Amino acid sequence: MAFSSMETQTFLPMGILLSGLIGGLSVALFFAFYLRRKRNEVKTAVAQLPPENTNNDRASRPSIHAKNKSHSHSKPHVSAADKGRRHHPLDLNTLKGHGDAVTWLCFTSDGRSLATACADRVVRVFKLDDASSKSFKFLRINMPSGSHPVAVAFCKEASKLVVGAHNISGSSLYMYAEESRKPSEEANQQSKLPLPELKWEKDQVHDKKGILTLFGTSATYGSADGSTIVASCSEGTDIKLWQGENGKFLGAMDTNQLKNNMAVLSPNGRFVAAAAFTADVKVWEIVYGKDGSVKEIVKVMQLKGHKSAVTWLCFTSDSERILTASKDGSMRIWNINVRYHLDEDPKCLKVFPIPLQNEKGLVLHYDRMALSPDDKVIAVTHGCMLQWLSFETGEILDTADKSHDGNKILSQLCGGDSKRD
Repeated sequence: MAFSSMETQTFLPMGILLSGLIGGLSVALFFAFYLRRKRNEVKTAVAQLPPENTNNDRASRPSIHAKNKSHSHSKPHVSAADKGRRHHPLDLNTLKGHGDAVTWLCFTSDGRSLATACADRVVRVFKLDDASSKSFKFLRINMPSGSHPVAVAFCKEASKLVVGAHNISGSSLYMYAEESRKPSEEANQQSKLPLPELKWEKDQVHDKKGILTLFGTSATYGSADGSTIVASCSEGTDIKLWQGENGKFLGAMDTNQLKNNMAVLSPNGRFVAAAAFTADVKVWEIVYGKDGSVKEIVKVMQLKGHKSAVTWLCFTSDSERILTASKDGSMRIWNINVRYHLDEDPKCLKVFPIPLQNEKGLVLHYDRMALSPDDKVIAVTHGCMLQWLSFETGEILDTADKSHDGNKILSQLCGGDSKRD
């Protein structure tokens, strides 16, 4: 019994050792077979590759010296961002320096200055003596604390600028003018732009409502004295007129249509036209006294024909026609040179379908619109797209699909009354 126990204790470790050796040998044989098979597969794949042409490969790779030499004589590298700056062949230049979205812009009558209202609370007046220049001088106007500029309009003199702004109390108007200099200072600071001075300020011009649009023009119709008239259109239903040079309140109009969309002055200062909640456009006449000042403002006509709200409108340069764009998918040209005092209604001269559809085939509407100084071309926007249309036929002349890198065009388009070529 003792022998049987000792025999068991002797052969048990030997059995375990033998099992371990057999298992290790099996694993080694398995991996050896696996590696051999993989090695054969690699050799087969390499054998199927086409032979390398070392001479051609060496010739196709330029040397470091040749690479450096060609680089030193080549044009500067143009990044993808630089290539994308020109969104269209008509894209002439970019005005840099804004710290946020530009909400409004306005040219002087001669086209040599451009004012912008920016959400960074700064108004900038760029000098455009050479529109193709790489950089532009600009006058910087920092708005009062808490005021955010939303619209700008030049007075008759390009050195004077009216700014519409929003603040905690509602909306305000500010008029800035270039600081007058002494002759000695002008000689010493010819390269520097003059500093702006705040000449007048009007608070709560539309109670607590914000300003939607701000347009200014020189009053030249009839006995008008040629001073600047500024029309501010509120988010509510009221529109107010101001004397640009001194801030005098001239009168008010009310569309009585729940809310306004926009209002604009005719180039000669005779009419005010407003688009609001309904499809009709209301037109008022500014009556001037013998002394050239504004005597009264009279509602004289309505433009009836659109089936939905008018999103934007503008006058032709002769102040006798109005172009309207509506949510009903059409544009209309109206003749307002009628004897309205004899109850003669304005006439719709032309109706154009808006040539803009989405992927479902639905007609879209235009957000902003402006006429060229010669009344031949209409510039319109929808989102970030900019189009040029013929005023005579309504046909598309050109399109810039992404004129602002996918950002919606917020500021107005400016036709201006520049007569320069």
